Amino acid sequence: MDRKSLESLKLDRRLIRRRNWISPEELQRELDGLRDVSDKAAPIETDAGESDSEPTPSE
Repeated sequence: MDRKSLESLKLDRRLIRRRNWISPEELQRELDGLRDVSDKAAPIETDAGESDSEPTPSE
């Protein structure tokens, strides 16, 4: 596998848990380097009949 392919797999969620795949420091550095895209998030829509509060269990 070439270097570019390995770099694209470095942060694959399925491979992160492999022993000696990526150090915790390197993982944290990569995660800190990600862009903030929270402005792209859309609010969650609920059905008109649902309430925003959690249902209470019946006794």
